[in-house]
Amino acid sequence: MSKKLEKSYRFAGFSAGYISIILTIILGSFFYFQGAINVTYLILNFIVCFITCFLMIQLRIEKLIYRRIKEIYDEVTLLDASSLSQQQVSTDMKTLTKQIGRFAENKKLEIETLKIRENYRKEFIGNVSHELKTPLFTVQGYILTLLDGAMKDKSVRKKYLKRANKGVERLIYIVKDLDMISKLEVGGLQLQKERFNIIKLIQNVFDLLEMKAAKKKINLIFDIDYKSTGPIEVYADQERIQQVVTNLIVNSIKYGKNNGSIEVSVEDLIKNKVIVRVTDNGEGIEAQHINRVFERFYRVDKSGSRKEGGSGLGLSIVKHILEAHSEKIYVESQYGVGSEFSFTMEKAK
Repeated sequence: MSKKLEKSYRFAGFSAGYISIILTIILGSFFYFQGAINVTYLILNFIVCFITCFLMIQLRIEKLIYRRIKEIYDEVTLLDASSLSQQQVSTDMKTLTKQIGRFAENKKLEIETLKIRENYRKEFIGNVSHELKTPLFTVQGYILTLLDGAMKDKSVRKKYLKRANKGVERLIYIVKDLDMISKLEVGGLQLQKERFNIIKLIQNVFDLLEMKAAKKKINLIFDIDYKSTGPIEVYADQERIQQVVTNLIVNSIKYGKNNGSIEVSVEDLIKNKVIVRVTDNGEGIEAQHINRVFERFYRVDKSGSRKEGGSGLGLSIVKHILEAHSEKIYVESQYGVGSEFSFTMEKAK
């Protein structure tokens, strides 16, 4: 503290000392020629003069620096002048430089963060517009065709209405997924945690997706025979975890190769955790895409994946559901070889 004071008031102290010495010498010379030198009076005069000059110089410099720095803060909108106060301003220019540097660095980081968010917002709005535009235009096209006269043909009418209905279903699917993500992000989705057998849940998902996988001749398998090992019970929201497993397997089917396979394993991770792995031998993910696969509407394949349908929100929903459980999801992939998505779960006690 003493070093800071000495450093902060050094200029005022030296200036006050020089002035006091000069005034004391002048006054002493005057008394000398008058033949009435009073040493005690000169010392007292020096002390009073030093204190007075020191306070005046220090206060004036602080006021000047504060006013000038505040003007800089007012002119440079990146900095916030309201955060300054009379007590915070120092006569030490090095300290002032550090303070301004800190403010500037903080504001620079804020600006960079805002730019990233703005770019993400623009990209997100563009993606939403694209995803909604496709089914909307499809539905509109079929309806307009029917209104133009195709409605009179019963077979055409039924076919077009079915296709329009598929477009509406996709719109509903997208809106529902967006609503779910919004609830997950703001913590509005309440988890109903319970004890259940994760192996049984995965088998149920296999049964539900068996026909979808069969279209590409993809086998859905476990890494081992879990019937012999017994149930593996976890504690989580069963419905949401089923959605996680479903989305991961659907994603693997979507990007899987014909006559391929999707293997699921459940392994002990630590004392109270298990890790579920979903591994496929599909087309894999290129390195530049891996860090973005969990973003909303982000697609590795900008064209082919849309042919497979879906909202483009599956992996983003997976990530948010697991984060709501305070769990982690990982992805490893080699382009042309396959991908592995894995996530942790809490064991049932």
